Amino acid sequence: MFQTNPTTRYANPESCQHLADYKLKHGLNGYKAIQKLLATSPTGKSSVKKPNTKIPRCDYCNSCEGRLYICFICSSVTCLDHTPTHLQSEPGHSMFVDLARAEVYCGLCCDQIYDPDFDQLVMYKHLVGMPNSDYGNESIGQRLTKRRRLASGIGSLDPKNSKCGVPVSDRREKSCYPQGLRGLNNLGSTCFMNSVLQALLHAPPFSNYILSGGHRPESCQKIATDRLCLLCDVHAMFSAMFSGDRSPYSPAQFLYSWWQHSENFASYEQQDAHEFLISILDMIHQREGKTTNKSKDNADCQCIAHRVFSGLLRSDVTCLVCGFTSTTYDPCLDISLDLDNVSHSLAEKGTKLPKRNEDCGMSTLQGCLDLFTRPEKLGSDQKFYCQNCQKKQDSLKQMSIRKLPLVLCLHMKRFQHSFAQRMTRKVDRYLHYPFSLDMTPYLSSSVIRSRFGNRISAFGGDDSDMLSQFEVFAVVTHSGTLESGHYISYVRLREQWYRCDDAWIIEVEEAVVRASQCYMIFYMQKNAIQ
Repeated sequence: MFQTNPTTRYANPESCQHLADYKLKHGLNGYKAIQKLLATSPTGKSSVKKPNTKIPRCDYCNSCEGRLYICFICSSVTCLDHTPTHLQSEPGHSMFVDLARAEVYCGLCCDQIYDPDFDQLVMYKHLVGMPNSDYGNESIGQRLTKRRRLASGIGSLDPKNSKCGVPVSDRREKSCYPQGLRGLNNLGSTCFMNSVLQALLHAPPFSNYILSGGHRPESCQKIATDRLCLLCDVHAMFSAMFSGDRSPYSPAQFLYSWWQHSENFASYEQQDAHEFLISILDMIHQREGKTTNKSKDNADCQCIAHRVFSGLLRSDVTCLVCGFTSTTYDPCLDISLDLDNVSHSLAEKGTKLPKRNEDCGMSTLQGCLDLFTRPEKLGSDQKFYCQNCQKKQDSLKQMSIRKLPLVLCLHMKRFQHSFAQRMTRKVDRYLHYPFSLDMTPYLSSSVIRSRFGNRISAFGGDDSDMLSQFEVFAVVTHSGTLESGHYISYVRLREQWYRCDDAWIIEVEEAVVRASQCYMIFYMQKNAIQ
């Protein structure tokens, strides 16, 4: 589907020839028919709904399971197995739309296709279907919202006379928005990518490096000629986002480059935003670390990913028989936290509470960090080999933070996996978190002193001069279910919060951000905020 040429930069991936042939013969008539069937869920996911059909079924086998596709020409519905059958019975009927995802599918290529024309119609349908409350956000003032939408001309937007079916800056009169604040088009279930990219774009230590020429595409020596350079594409994307153009940007070239470097993620399936972040930072490390890292220790790596996001965790495992302690240090790009439960904490203190669904409770970030640094007795199957006792013994493990990064990413474990029940569930519990965060109580020096008093010899060092005051600048949230969810991000610029929902950018109040179901929280050291 894509032409691989490492020396060329595309605005969008090249589409398949079968789609081009279809447009040449039929124009956009099929697109207009499908547009009438488009529906958008409250989480922002688009799908195709056939009228008078509650459960769509394949016209050939009557199955309702798996992927179902509707033909652009005759509106027949087929399952994946019977798509070739439809092609044989109806020659030329090769273009379909995935009912569940509203994505173009080529029956001859047997692959999903990103098409800007179809994407434009989907976004137009999304826009005209937006409620007056502007995503249910009444707290910022409906009158202000309505006035902005009227000034933007959204109500009169039409794909026939619009160059792109997404909100544009001159329509919304957003010239006063901070530089770099620009929407990102959804290229097919890529909200996970867009939400993380918005956070990276507005992390000054990272974006300043990219924009100031830390990696120069013109002098880049690609490691392999058959692969695109991810950092070159990051530079191209960041430059476009900070160019002053307010129309939403399509990160298609970056997506294709990421796919080349991570084949396991190369699909139009929804991915996990946290896994995407770690994947991108690891790829940047692999690309840049080869030239900047003189040693094999990632803790000392000078690549931009580690200079901005890398911290150091300390793990102390203490033998419960003789008291011997083994200490190890591990670099980390983020910290994953289990959601604590306020009701559980109160119960531990002796407060009797009625039984309730744990998802109905509330967690606090301080409680999650306390849980992360709390001593934990290892199970019988995790016995620690004590060098002093010369055998495996029961032990106590405690985590702490030896070194804080410049940008601290806290990942909340909302997706829980049960190997016994062979299932995965999402935890919808609300998390209360501060905008200003003091990490001092969770530093190794503080955690060890709480156990050993002021016997600093037990710690083996002092980090009291470490900068531990952080300020939040971005939040990635997840709404919906585990199977069908939607990612958006909130970024704070010039003390104003903005909601970045793919191509749409709107101002929101602080209360809206606090009420969101956060999945990742990005903090920056206060001295690094410009």
